[in-house]
This record gives sequence, structure tokens and C-alpha cells, in this order.
Amino acid sequence: MAGTRLILVLGDQLSRTLSSLRRGVKGRDVILMAEVWDETQYVKHHKKKIAFLFSAMRHFAAALEADGWSVDYVRLTDEGNRGSFTGEVARAIKRHAPERVIVTEPGEWRVLQMMEGWEEDFGVPVEILPDDRFLASHHEFQDWAKGRKQLRMEYFYRDMRRKTGLLMDGDAPEGGKWNYDAENRKPARRDLFMPSPKRFEPHETTREVLDLVADQFSEHFGDLEPFWFAVTADEAEDALSHFLEEALPHFGDYQDAMLKDERFLYHSILGLYINAGLLDPLEVCQRVEAEYEKGRVPLNAAEGFIRQIIGWREYVRGIYWLKMPDYLEENFFEAERTLPSFYWTGETDMACLKAAITQTKEEAYAHHIQRLMVTGNFAMLAGIDPKHVHAWYLIVYADAYEWVELPNVLGMSQFSDGGLLASKPYAAGGNYINKMSDYCGTCRYDVKTKTGEGACPFNALYWDFLARNEDKLKGNPRLNQVYATWARMKPETKQSYRASAHAFLESLDYDG
Repeated sequence: MAGTRLILVLGDQLSRTLSSLRRGVKGRDVILMAEVWDETQYVKHHKKKIAFLFSAMRHFAAALEADGWSVDYVRLTDEGNRGSFTGEVARAIKRHAPERVIVTEPGEWRVLQMMEGWEEDFGVPVEILPDDRFLASHHEFQDWAKGRKQLRMEYFYRDMRRKTGLLMDGDAPEGGKWNYDAENRKPARRDLFMPSPKRFEPHETTREVLDLVADQFSEHFGDLEPFWFAVTADEAEDALSHFLEEALPHFGDYQDAMLKDERFLYHSILGLYINAGLLDPLEVCQRVEAEYEKGRVPLNAAEGFIRQIIGWREYVRGIYWLKMPDYLEENFFEAERTLPSFYWTGETDMACLKAAITQTKEEAYAHHIQRLMVTGNFAMLAGIDPKHVHAWYLIVYADAYEWVELPNVLGMSQFSDGGLLASKPYAAGGNYINKMSDYCGTCRYDVKTKTGEGACPFNALYWDFLARNEDKLKGNPRLNQVYATWARMKPETKQSYRASAHAFLESLDYDG
């Protein structure tokens, strides 16, 4: 008779269909789950992020036990907790004497490196299974990328559409186009009905976790309460249903819009549930497709949402595993500044940054345009070291795991890989933010003033960024017109832009 196997389930693997759980046998095998200090401290994650994961883990463990599994759950403050996955697997091996350890591959490079040494460390076979909750395996992405000089998401996305059959009309895309992004850039109006994401009252288990986080992580970034995230698969399903009914119909039109007092607009806030395993990404997309087929949402909304999941999400994971560990060292612009302190406090007179960072601090959430075109755009224009920017994003957002966050920040937001991922830097002056938001109307800085006292800092920073990186960027065909405009400027105008940018950057506090 086969002996016991130890099945390790990580905090972002809260899926009943996990490959390691499918390999297990109830009544014989033991599931290990552990809250460990190392995973809370390698960067000091947002308090809400830690609370969400610990509560979701505890609820998932309870659900597995109710379903007949033997679960060995180690809490953060349990006596003897060694504070690392390696330490807790070692202790569990002593407790249960398993014939082997089974785990689904982790999402992060550093954890995989840890696991690949366990068999030698413990003298027990360790089986690392693929994470087939993703559509594209590592080998499939490698085959797609082979021989390509530029790895553009759009072409990968089309392959994923064909593979899944989502929004396909035979061999052609539904509606005749693959991508409806051009229809999804409308600025929002205040007279629109604005839905709110589904909110959940903390249950007893969550309240225990909130007390733990308040006690043990008081120095970490962010507000802990109010806490309203879903922490079970059933709650996450309720959040999905709420989004489909209330917000999806207008998601496409206004997905790039920003309003000062509307933190969520028509966004789903489902990323943290999908990335932790509480929702299956393909099933979510199938639900979205069904809404389109029933005539309840327009094609641009359904396609825009599905593209984010089977296109962008799968694509950045592929980039991560294709390019790590060297990808972390990419710094195309040789940027060296540290983050200004307002990234941690939100205390700045720039209304757009104040809104995005304050929201991030309070909610552990900001939508993709706030991340890309406000906080990310500023960091790139200001010449912030991309490693510092990467660490900040990993810390502050509840949906951030390195596999999804790192390519988004280094490749998309900071252009640190020199164009592997993006065709040009996502650089913009104040005009873009003014067009897509209402931030500028109440800002101390004037978005229409280009340089000098009271001018929107984005305006001078934009041209200064282009000027100091001209040798690196001038050959980019998508920037030909921009550099032609720069070339036509009078020398005194160029000097004014660069002097204004320098003065502003030197005025900032970098001790945060």
C-alpha cells in the first residue's frame, strides 16, 4: 500500500482544481499550508494584502477539511514556526514521514529555486507539477517566442483566442477585429451611473487575521481597515456576478478613465481573486463571453476584459519565466534616483499622484491607467531606479505577485527592457492626464503652463526625459514625430524645459 504524500499548497494556489490536489488521495495524503514570515518580509507587503491572503488561506484550509482532506495548517505565530517554506516543509516531513512531497510550481522564481533544492536537503522525492490553471505552458510560450525579435502581446493574444475559442466566429474574430482598444479610451463623465465593487463584511476568521496583522505588521505600508475583500471562492463568485451585472457593460468604454472621487469606476477588482486562485481565469472569461452572447454587454467591453486575462495576464507570465532571473536587472535608461517620499505618504501637491497614491494606501488597489500613466509615468520621467519602482508595486497592491508585476513594471511601465515588451515608452505630459481625468481641475499646478513656477511638473519632465535619453530613443520609429518637434524648439525653450524639470526633481524629498 502506498504511503502518505505531503502536498504543499501556497497562498496563491487556493484552487480546488490545483494540479497537486488532483494528484492527492483523501484519507491518505496530508495537505500542508503555512503562514511564514519570509513571505511577508522579503518586501513589506501592504497590510491589506497580508490580511487578504492569510484569511483566504485559513478559509480554504477549512473548506478542504470539510471536504475530507487531512490539513496540517501552520499559523504565523504558532510555536516552532520556522518562518520559511523550507523550514515548515522540513518540520512537516518529521511529523508525517511522507514518502514524497508534491507541490504545484510556484509563481515566483525565488520560490522555485528554493523548491528545486528540497529533494537533496530532505532526502525525500519532491515532485513539482506544472500550474495548469494558466492557458499557456512555459514550453508553449517559449515556442511562440522563439526567433521573434520583438515579443508583442497582440500576436500572442490572437493565438490564445484561437486556442480557447473565446469570441471567435469560426477561424475569424467575432465582429471582424481582434482588438477593440481604440473604442475603450473615453474619459468618464460625472453624470454617469458609477457602480461599486461587491463588498463583504469580515467574518470571525477574518477578524482574527485583522487583529494579527494589526499587531505584527504595524510598520507595513497601507491602511488595514475598512477591509471588504472576498476571502472565499463563493464570495469571489458573488463579486464576479456583481461585476458582470453592474459594471461590465460600460467597462470597455471607460477602462482608461480616471475620476478623483471614483476609485473603481467600471473595473472588476477581480485580479486579486484570480491571482490567488479563488476564481478560475478561463471560467471568468467564459462568463464574460456569455454576457456578450446574451446581448447584455457590447463587444468592445467583452473583448477588452478578455484580452486583459487570456492576452495580457498570460503574456506577462510567459515573459517572466522566459527572461528570469536576468530580467530583474534590466535598466535601459540607467536610471538611478530613489523613490520620492510621497510614494509612501501621498503627500504631494500633484493632484493626480496624490489621488492615485492615497487610494493605493487605503485600498491596496489602483486601476491599470493610474498605475501606468500616473505613478509609473512619473517614475520613468523622473529617472527612478526601476528596481525601486518594482519593489514599490510589489508591496502596495493586493493583486501583485512578482510573475505578473515585474514585467508590467519593468517592461510596460518603465521600458527598462529597452523594448522587448513595449514598442515605445509610455511617456506622457500633463495633457494626457488632463484628457483622461478630472484631476487637473483642482491641482495647484497648471496643466496648461509648460515651465516655471506653478507649471504642471509632467510637462517639463516629459521633454527632459526625451532629451536626456535621445541617444537611446531617437531611432524608435514611433517617436520620430516627437523628436522632430523637439528639434524645432528654440534653444531657450529647450533650456527652460530642462531647467524646470531639474529644479522640480531637486526640490523633492527622497527620504521616505
